[in-house]
Amino acid sequence: MTVPCVAVERERGEAVRQRLAEAGLLDGDHEISADGGTLYIPVTDTSGVPDDLADRLVEHDAAERDGPRTPADLLGYEPSLERLGDIVILDVDDDGRAREIAEAVMASDLPCATVLNRASPIEGALRVRKWDVLAGNGTETVHREYGHEFRLDVAEVYFSPRLATERHRVVESVAADEFVIDMFAGVGPYAIPMATCGAEVVACDLNERAIDYLRGNAERNGVADRVTSVAGDVREATGEYAGSADRLVMNLPHSADEFLDVAVALAGETCLIHYYDIQHEDDPFGPGTRAVRAAAGDAYDVAIEGRRVVRSYAPHEENVRLDVRLTRT
Repeated sequence: MTVPCVAVERERGEAVRQRLAEAGLLDGDHEISADGGTLYIPVTDTSGVPDDLADRLVEHDAAERDGPRTPADLLGYEPSLERLGDIVILDVDDDGRAREIAEAVMASDLPCATVLNRASPIEGALRVRKWDVLAGNGTETVHREYGHEFRLDVAEVYFSPRLATERHRVVESVAADEFVIDMFAGVGPYAIPMATCGAEVVACDLNERAIDYLRGNAERNGVADRVTSVAGDVREATGEYAGSADRLVMNLPHSADEFLDVAVALAGETCLIHYYDIQHEDDPFGPGTRAVRAAAGDAYDVAIEGRRVVRSYAPHEENVRLDVRLTRT
């Protein structure tokens, strides 16, 4: 069918499309089409087309859009979004622009109950941040990851969906007969999949709300009988497990080195430690390796079984994982 379109040279197409989108004139129900060197951009209201484009208005065949309408279709540009369950997360400094994106998200076909904008960095010992609720009315959601479900409240606990693949890589190596201690467990994204593999897991976290969610998530995923949840500082709350761990997860990259003495105390005769760190790109693994060796002292032989850059954390800084095997001497 024919619809009103602005006809422009192909090389000007993106700039004109953005102008029309910003003016609320872009027709998201029809596809932009091309014929030779000309693009035909459907519009919703010919009277609103800027004067310098008015002489380019034509009637042109435009197919109806088959796929779901995205926020980009409504905005005229691709916003940076992060999904966590049915929450969409923004990181936009300009409040007006953030609200514009939130409106587009809610008007699009993207499944979403709430749009949040980061209002502070991660803060304090509990690693939580403040949020601006731009649409919807809650900060709790259910996140699904590699066949598991995790209920959580982003205003009360730390959770990063960006680390899903990293967590899965670690979990895949877990055997059914292992005894694992997750020293900074959060709502259970390592502990619960490891228990699903058949491991017995002790999951500790300083944040009592995270432990509440972890216990519920263990029930939700059918592994409550294999997960022991411990609320408190791992330095004080896990003494009864000294000398018993086959595997330790230390996902506290800014300060895991401060807990290496605890890790060595928890390690069994042989123990694999997944040690997360953030270091300069020039030597991302050296500081962690030296710290583990110093903590192990003469009690354990130390072998580095794996080194992995998980992601870029900041300019010239890498978030890395060391897989370290301790074997008692």
